[in-house]
Amino acid sequence: MSIPQSGGGPIEHQGQLAEYLASGCKPVADWRIGTEHEKFGYCKDTLRPLPYEGPRSILAVLEGLRDGHGWTPVEEGGHLIGLEKDGANVSLEPGGQLELSGAPLETIHQTCDEVNEHLRDVKDIADRVGVGFIGLGAAPVWMHDDMPLMPKGRYKLMDSYMQKVGTMGRSMMRRTCTVQVNLDFGSEADMVQKFRVALALQPVATALFANSPFFEGKPNGHKSWRARVWRDLDPARTGMLPFVFDEGFGFEAYAEYALDVPMYFVYRDGQYIDALGQSFRDFLRGELPALPGEKPTLSDWADHLTTIFPEARIKKFMEMRGADGGPWRRLCALPAFWVGLMYDQSALDAAWDLVKGWDVETRDSLRVAASVEGLQAKVGRIDMHHLAREVVQLSHAGLKARARPGGGGMIPDETHFLDALRESVESGRTPADELLARYHGDWNGDLSRIYADYSY
Repeated sequence: MSIPQSGGGPIEHQGQLAEYLASGCKPVADWRIGTEHEKFGYCKDTLRPLPYEGPRSILAVLEGLRDGHGWTPVEEGGHLIGLEKDGANVSLEPGGQLELSGAPLETIHQTCDEVNEHLRDVKDIADRVGVGFIGLGAAPVWMHDDMPLMPKGRYKLMDSYMQKVGTMGRSMMRRTCTVQVNLDFGSEADMVQKFRVALALQPVATALFANSPFFEGKPNGHKSWRARVWRDLDPARTGMLPFVFDEGFGFEAYAEYALDVPMYFVYRDGQYIDALGQSFRDFLRGELPALPGEKPTLSDWADHLTTIFPEARIKKFMEMRGADGGPWRRLCALPAFWVGLMYDQSALDAAWDLVKGWDVETRDSLRVAASVEGLQAKVGRIDMHHLAREVVQLSHAGLKARARPGGGGMIPDETHFLDALRESVESGRTPADELLARYHGDWNGDLSRIYADYSY
């Protein structure tokens, strides 16, 4: 979840909302890559989730990173709830999932180095205090009441509201993890093409990164239970956004959509003010019940944009949100997958040619089928396994054309970061398939084995 936004002045007219989004347009030379990933922490001796406080806790890990690895603390209400360093931040998801939001970097080599350093530092602290971390799309065993709610005002508000607008919002908050990448766009037209490709192909990412076949101690009938959770969270702020494919779509149309998404809060002087279900349109008129007579700032608009959760979304950049959290090497594969498709024009054009004929029903059906069947999904004439192979090939071609070297020039491009995905399209197996094979095989149905075998 995002931290409070800052730096925006008063909103004097509605056109500023679309202008805020458009201000993210950058020349190609300034395009960057920001990788985010979440992971579950647990006590090694009990295999129970980490509390916020105590000798084996989220707080102990944050303090260890702060004191031993040079991170600057971020506090709310006297609680340490995050860290900052070199353009990156470490934050807490509602159930204590630890998230790295990486700095905007130029290459996959750099963003993967950042991920590797972070996981090494976390493991250093975790080993000292007797805790572990594991990358999965959903908590495999723990129940809702096992997961402590972190001491952030935003989460307290969301927790109560989620029970009113869907059936799985609280499961999303406390018992799911993702990996995503944030990418730039060069113009409105570039944003539109990327957004359409991103939404259409999120089900392919869901299938390739499927890694949550267990929930509450048993198989759940889905390869990506995390994706299933997101389908029944809050229809006002989730989904595949069919209007993005309408003629004339652009920044203004997205701003109009965002205005109609009910608010969660307004952040003032370190406090989250309850604006649950209220209208940003009323806020623009100075008629928000939570703050009567007060009008919003661009920081309020930026905060509101972080409360919208479609499969892909835009702020001043674009977020790819369809993948489960997962094993170490796939944390680098996810940004590589999308950079290859989005940062080379030939690959982007080919990806758009692949999906531009799909209708709303096809895109929605692919989203559902990817959640249930992973690479074995079929929708009409579309075979997910074949589609994924073609899309990974396009991404590979895009990365090769980018030709961004690493390893001091010894590695010619970024294509090797796709190796895990190429293995999946060759075998037809995703992490979820591997986990299910272990569960029904050498684990003999004992899910406690997952922690020793799959932790970082």
